[in-house]
Amino acid sequence: MTDGYSIVHPADVPAEQFNTCETTVRKLTAPLGATELRVNQVVVEPGEVTTPHTHEGQEEVFVSMDGGQISLAGEVHDVPAGGVVRVAPETVRNLCNHTDETHVWLAFGAPPVGTVENFGSYVVEES
Repeated sequence: MTDGYSIVHPADVPAEQFNTCETTVRKLTAPLGATELRVNQVVVEPGEVTTPHTHEGQEEVFVSMDGGQISLAGEVHDVPAGGVVRVAPETVRNLCNHTDETHVWLAFGAPPVGTVENFGSYVVEES
């Protein structure tokens, strides 16, 4: 990383699992040196669903790298490869995969919530 920019290959960042589900995440914020937003790569395998949640005060943008599905306010939307989805802080959202193909997403959150080590509190809907 240099002072003015950074380049990170997600495969070089250790894969982890979200603390609320089995989905794989690569936390890219620290390797990029980002301070004004959070950046993650999320890999959603067939049949997986991330935890429905909101973020107090954090808007999110999701970029589908190869096509995927996102649930917004309980409605599943198919997103084409390269599609971009903006989600307001109070909108319940989660990534899902009701197909036979792996879906890879980049997720950007701003302003940053939590810390690089800890995503902060998700607001999870009561069932």
